[in-house]
This record gives sequence, C-alpha cells and structure tokens, in this order.
Amino acid sequence: MIRMTEPSKITSESVPDHQPAAGGIAARARASVGPKYLAGLNPEQRDAVETLDGPVLVLAGAGTGKTRVLTTRIAHILSQGRARPAEILSVTFTNKAAREMKHRLGQMLGHAVEGMPWLGTFHSIGGRILRTHAELAQLKSNFTVLDTDDQVRLLKQLLQADNIDDKRWPARMLAGLIDGWKNRGLTPSQVPPGEAAVFANGKGGKLYASYQERLKILNAADFGDLLLEDIRIFREHPDILRQYQQRFKYILVDEYQDTNVAQYLWLRLLSQAPSLTSPRVRGEVASQGDEGEGDSPSAALVETPPLPASGAREQAPHIKNICCVGDDDQSIYGWRGAEVDNILRFEHDFPGAKVIRLERNYRSTGHILAAASHLIAHNEGRLGKTLRTEDQDGEKVTVTGSWDSEEEARGIGEEIEQIQRKGEKLNEIAILVRASYQMREFEDRFVTLGLPYRVIGGPRFYERAEIRDALAYLRVINSPADDLAFERIVNVPKRGLGDATVQMLHDHARKRRIPLFEAARAVVDTDELKPKARGSLREVVAQFDRWRAQREVTAHTDLAQIVLDESGYTEMWQKDRSADAAGRLENLKELVRSMEEFENLQGFLEHISLVMDRDSGADEDAVSLMTLHSAKGLEFDNVFLPGWEEGLFPSQRTLDEQGRAGLEEERRLGHVGLTRARRRAMIYFATNRRIHGTWSTTIPSRFLDELPAANVEITESKGGSAWGGTGGYGASRFDDMEAFGSTYSTPGWQRAQANRNRGGGRNGGGGSGGFEEQTSSFTSSASPGPDFGSFSPRRRGPMTIEGELVAKSTGTTSEFSLSDRVFHQKFGYGRVTKVDGNKLTIAFDKAGEKKVVDSFVQLA
Repeated sequence: MIRMTEPSKITSESVPDHQPAAGGIAARARASVGPKYLAGLNPEQRDAVETLDGPVLVLAGAGTGKTRVLTTRIAHILSQGRARPAEILSVTFTNKAAREMKHRLGQMLGHAVEGMPWLGTFHSIGGRILRTHAELAQLKSNFTVLDTDDQVRLLKQLLQADNIDDKRWPARMLAGLIDGWKNRGLTPSQVPPGEAAVFANGKGGKLYASYQERLKILNAADFGDLLLEDIRIFREHPDILRQYQQRFKYILVDEYQDTNVAQYLWLRLLSQAPSLTSPRVRGEVASQGDEGEGDSPSAALVETPPLPASGAREQAPHIKNICCVGDDDQSIYGWRGAEVDNILRFEHDFPGAKVIRLERNYRSTGHILAAASHLIAHNEGRLGKTLRTEDQDGEKVTVTGSWDSEEEARGIGEEIEQIQRKGEKLNEIAILVRASYQMREFEDRFVTLGLPYRVIGGPRFYERAEIRDALAYLRVINSPADDLAFERIVNVPKRGLGDATVQMLHDHARKRRIPLFEAARAVVDTDELKPKARGSLREVVAQFDRWRAQREVTAHTDLAQIVLDESGYTEMWQKDRSADAAGRLENLKELVRSMEEFENLQGFLEHISLVMDRDSGADEDAVSLMTLHSAKGLEFDNVFLPGWEEGLFPSQRTLDEQGRAGLEEERRLGHVGLTRARRRAMIYFATNRRIHGTWSTTIPSRFLDELPAANVEITESKGGSAWGGTGGYGASRFDDMEAFGSTYSTPGWQRAQANRNRGGGRNGGGGSGGFEEQTSSFTSSASPGPDFGSFSPRRRGPMTIEGELVAKSTGTTSEFSLSDRVFHQKFGYGRVTKVDGNKLTIAFDKAGEKKVVDSFVQLA
C-alpha cells in the first residue's frame, strides 16, 4: 500500500484565506515550485497532469511524452490525496506497458507502487471483474480462458455435430467472425442476419449461440467474453455497475485510438456518474436492421443522458474524472477491430471535455516532423494537431527511386554500410516494410554483406512455418534421405497420416537401416496400413517420384510452383480464412521468386542453409527489420521506408475493402513510419516489383506527392543502375530526378555503362534468369550525364537451362489478341488477358495466371 507523508498533502488550497500574508506568500511560493515529478514538464504536459476534474482528452502526438504524462498524472492524483491507489482504474493495451507504468510510478514517488489492483490491460481487468461475478454469467469463478487453438478445436466439434463441411467452412473462419462480433459488443441475438448469413448458408448466428452455450457447460470463456460478459452484467445489473462507478474516482486510458467497440462500451458504462446511469441498449433495435443515429461506432451503444455542458464542472460534482490519452493520427489497427471514431467522438460522448494537445516532439528533427505533419494533414478524419520541435531542422527526408526491388535492397545495404563506417550503431537502424514478404530480399542481401539483422514482430523469412514447409518439400526432392524434411510434410496438408503411421515408418526404417522415404515406398506394398492411409502414402511417394523426374527437364522455379500446387499446400492456405493466410500465400510467392537468381535447386538450398545457420543473439548490434505495424512505439536514429508504390503502399487490398477509410489508415501508417526516425528518414520506391507473382511496372505512391517539397530531397540510388524514372505515368514531381542524370563513378555503374554499350541490357544482362525486361523506353528530363530520355533497354540473348530454350524475346508484336483461347504444353488451356509485345499474360484454367512467350502457346 502506498503511504503518503503529511507534508506531501499540503497544497495551496489547504491554506485558510485568513492566514497571515507571510503564510500566504510561502504557500504560493511552494506551489510555484511543485513536486519533483512535475519538473521538466512543458506547459501542455503540466496542464494534462494537473487538470484532475472532469473528462480530459490528451491528444499526444508521436514522441511528445505520452507515457510520461499518463504516469505523472497518476502520481499527482496520489500525492495530492485525490484518490487511493485502489480507486484508480488505469487501462493499458499490453502487460509490458502496465509494468513500465508501475516502475515509473515507483521512481517518481520514491518507493515501490503497491495496492493498485486496477492497473492493467483491458482483458486482465475485465477478467478480474468477471471472476468476481462469474455466477451472473453462468460460470464458476475458476473458469478457464481458452486460447485460439482451443477455440478452433471446440468450433470444429460444433461443425461436425451440425454436419457442416469443415473444409468448405473452416472452423478458423468462424472463430474470426465470432471474435469480430465480440469486439463489436454483439451477443448472438444482436448479430445482424446479413452478417450471420456469410457462414454456412446462414448458420453463423446459430453456431455462435451454440458455441456460447458450450462454453458455459465447459466453465470456459474466450478473450472476447472477458469484456462482453462484463458489459452484459453491467447492463442487466445496474446495482453492480453502480458499485464500480462509485469505486473508481479516476479512470485513465492509454492508446485510446486503438480501442474497439467492446472496449469503448465497457469504458462508457464505467465512466458514467452513478446517478446518470441508464442501461438501455440501442443494440436491441439495431439487431433488427436499425443502425441508430449513425454517429456511433457500433449499433450496440449505451443510451445515456448528456453530461453537463462546458463550464458546469463546479456545479456538477458527479461528472466522471476520465482521462483518455491517444493520437488519432496513429490509429493503424482497424484490421483488428480498432475504431478511430472512438477518439474522434470523445467530446460528443463527454460534453464539456477539455482537449489538451501535446505537439512538442522530443524525438525527431524539424524536417522529419514537417514531412510527417504535411502528409497526415491530407486526412479528413482527424482532430488536428501539428508536431513541432525546438531542435535543429536536421537532414531532409530523402526519396530515392530504384529500377527494381533487388536494386532497392542493394542501395539500402550500401547506405547502411556507409552509416556503419561512420561509427554509428546498427541497433539505431531500422527498415520498415508494408508487407512481410518484402523482408526476404533484405535478409538475403544482409547475409551476402555479412550485416547482422533481427526481425521484430515475427520470425525471419526463412523461419516462417509456411516457408519451412515449402523448403521441406524441395529438400526431399533434392535428397530423398532427408528424414527430418520428409517427416515434417508427410501429413501437411492433412492426408490422414497421423503419428501412428509416422511411428511405423520410423520402426521400419530403423530395422532395415533405410531412409523414411524408402520405408514409405516399402510399406505401401504391404497390408500393414489401413487402406485409406496406404492410399495416401502411396500418392505421396508417387508425387515425389514424379517431381524428381521433372527436376531434370523443368526450371527449378517452375518445379517449386508445381510442387506447391500439386501437393495441395497452396490450396490449404487458400481455404484458410484466418487473417494471416493471405500473407502466407504472398510469402510462398516470394519464396519462388527468390529462387530465380540461383542456377539450380541445389544451389538455392545451399544458400538457404547458410541463411538458416546464422544465429543472431539478442544483445547483438544488428539492423532491425519489421513491418510498419510492428514499429509503433519504437524509435531509431535512421529509418528506411522501402516500397512506397501504388498497390503496395497504400495497399490495394485495403483500398478495395475499405475505400477512403482504408486510405486514411494507410496514410496514418506512413505518418507512424516517418515519426519513428530521430535523425534520418529515407523513403524508397521501385519502378518494377513482383506483385502477386508477376513482374509489374509500378508508379510512386500518392503519398510521395503529399510530402512538402521544402523538406524533401531527391537522391540517387546506391544500388547500381540508378535508373529511377517512372516511365510515362504522368504527373509526379518525383519523375524528374535531376540527380539520377549525373555521372556515377562507382565500379558497378561503370560496368553497367559498359554492358549497356555492348547491348547487355540491365546490369549486363546477368542477374536473375526470371526477370523479364521492360519494353517501354524511359522518359526523363535529366540533362547532364547519360541521356536516358531516348534509351530503350536492349534485349539479352535467349536463356537456356540444360540445353532447353526457355525464353526468347524478339521485340515483335504478337499475333495473339485479347481473349484468345490458347493451349500451353505444361499449363494447359487458358485465355489471353494481356498482350505486351511477344509476351502474353494468360489466365489458365487450372494453373492460374502466368506470363509466357507467345511461341510457347497455340490457338486452342
């Protein structure tokens, strides 16, 4: 329990008005000094700390000392005797943030902080309340909280009981739907019929209800229930709600912009003054199709009388003292249910609320802040603030164009090496990507350069489960004696070959001293296995024999794609409805692409073994590699932001699914990326990038034109070619890159120039065999140096693999037309969807979309 000494409770308010003048002066002098924990706060921060009455919204921009303000506010409440520790509800989003807050409080107050039972995450506090009143939720106080795997397993049982095909309607998809409904505060009876109909032909709502009933029987709850059941108890039992409203004299919320609807409803119920509570629910009407007034983040809002207007604080002692700290410009988790509207409507929910803006940034330089502020100003859905700094402007934000993603990785690698040569730590360097599959090229490049790196927020590319699975298939093809690889994928995807079958194969292999694969070949000709398992294992053996034979006549990149398709592995992830399934498919495409720069499968697997062998220690000085979403809350001296192109960033999928709201969230993501940088922010874009398995010419992100020209510098790529023009895609000021026209004297540049003069094409025509050259000519206004304006890349000669001609580009116009029905010897029948010179993009009936040379197809 925190113990306060008497002197710490003395304030200017405690001095009687009739006290002698000397006493009044002394009290005012002491008040002007204030407690030590207030020292160093700027005026806005101090205002946020000392405004203790009524609702307060602290709009804290990136790097403005948000955590310090929140922690100091708690210390001020305690030191002023306004509340006891158990009377403060302080909600964070992570256990780490809660621990850090307690630690800082201890440092401020000079002793360990105890007796704060209500400082924690939403779910930990919600779970505590639910265990106290478990019987009202038809549970016992020792109920079990299910994790995701247990939840999916239970839903599979319900699907089987209802004779629903789990392959067509995966349990994981239903788990995602239920989680989304709970995040919006919807009980089974409140799920709109239209949403319930998206699963199992309208059975989604019924299955949700069955799932909740089954949880009660098992004395279990999932994470969504920890808040949803609290909300239901509060609504149905106003007396219990009133107890908690009276208990909590102060409520503080961190990262308010990331709250979902259920968290919002939970807070709104607790933050109402006891005498004003009215637990009527609008959701009962909304569940029948009425969405209410349209200004709330959910149909299921609590109907409450308005709080007193601004200026009525002195006359309204029942106003709840709630303080929410957040940044509407950093709301980037809409994909997992966060509602930026929660923070935007704070003043509507709490009329008379005081809004305090923290705009003094203590992290980044002036140019970085100006660029970030100018970018985010294009968003309409924001309360508005402008970050500023009193430090020097520093270096401008740089924008660099590169020919393709490989050159982008080379250029960033070169830049990092230069930074390292200046004596700066690799720990102060970060690369922030929009999609995880972008990491692969950087990882490969760093291994080549010998640069240590770490992946934050997930495993390294080649350590991801889907990549390890795919590599296991390729390893067995390359070496049938690789037992570890064969055991990993013999039942992936599911083939009915469980642990008992694998154990039998192990026994057989040990007795005969042969590899598992040969044991499998022997077992399928016996009666030791049941017919179904024997048939599945026979098919696996036959597939590997077929793939091994194809290896001799098929390019290793094509073979990898064939293996992933024929094994059913790609289809397994296509049917998976989890949130990360799409990312896993992109990673598999990136894996196939990464093989192009190797001569054969053996060379590729040897490279992987070198990559996997590298072990990075936690304390090692290393470059940080992560997605933009994982970077929130972190900061580095040097930040690289690659991939700023339309379709990648902003993400085309996000734009298609969410429209303008998605665009604004993507822009907030860019704002977060820029404000991670303390000294340097470096943006990159590529003219060509592999998207969905196909090379595409890209255009710079619209966000680049939203950056202020005065704070941005166009620089030249250090990756080799320095061809950063964007072709004929029009009105971007980043098309005219004067720096790109200057002479570039590095050995790589000189070799590229010499190869170009010899007709070698891009980078001498070497590089990866799978890259298909662009046919369009460059346009550039660069005057000095080489004339790229009239240059058209020359074609390299036909490429052969083991004597077989696999690609031939003549530059002629194809005789095929759009929509022609054609036949390909390997991919079968398809229809032409795009014609580019003698290259065709064809949507094959079974193989999907492929780009091929027209000499390889014939009219069907």
